[in-house]
Amino acid sequence: MNIAEFLTSLPDLIGAAVESNQWFGYGAILIAMFLENLFPPIPSEIIMPLGGFYVYQGQLHFLPVVFAGLIGTLLGALPWYGIGRLVNEEKLENWLRKYGNYFGISPIELQRSRSWFDRHGNALVFWGRLVPGIRTLISVPAGIELMPFLPFIIWTAAGSLVWTILLTVAGIFLGESYSNVEVWLEPISGSIKVLLLFTALSLVVWVLIRRIFTKKKN
Repeated sequence: MNIAEFLTSLPDLIGAAVESNQWFGYGAILIAMFLENLFPPIPSEIIMPLGGFYVYQGQLHFLPVVFAGLIGTLLGALPWYGIGRLVNEEKLENWLRKYGNYFGISPIELQRSRSWFDRHGNALVFWGRLVPGIRTLISVPAGIELMPFLPFIIWTAAGSLVWTILLTVAGIFLGESYSNVEVWLEPISGSIKVLLLFTALSLVVWVLIRRIFTKKKN
């Protein structure tokens, strides 16, 4: 079974679990959200709204659905964070000393990046969890920048809780039209994308300005 076939059959698999046993349904949502975070092509927009639909039908309960989605999300975020942590800091700095000039990045700027992530990493992890496509991969730079594990888990949980509640509530309100949730969420995720893009551009401009002034002083 390829990814496309799996995505197509995912609602049926969750539905079969719900019909079999309520707790199997919660377990299926947890596993699906774990896989969604582990493999970005699987969108949470088809999992949590489906859970909300079953809440709407009275087959599942709201809080266990949200809790299952949250736990699955946290478990799925850990491998990506671990991959980021495995990037050897010393080797990365040595690599930047050799090849960093080709990309305009030096070991000093890496340290500045870490310092900036120390100050603003919490916000990046929180808001990143609310943007489809970014929500999974935000765990990697958090690991690379050596974000402490406890703040990472706390802010990942906070952002993911908002996201899972939002999607579940959308599924409840949309009922049988739960699959149209992307249209309902587009203005929200679009606004957050614009905010993150503006923040990233502001950082780039700030770095360029610092470089210009540093060269003038030298």
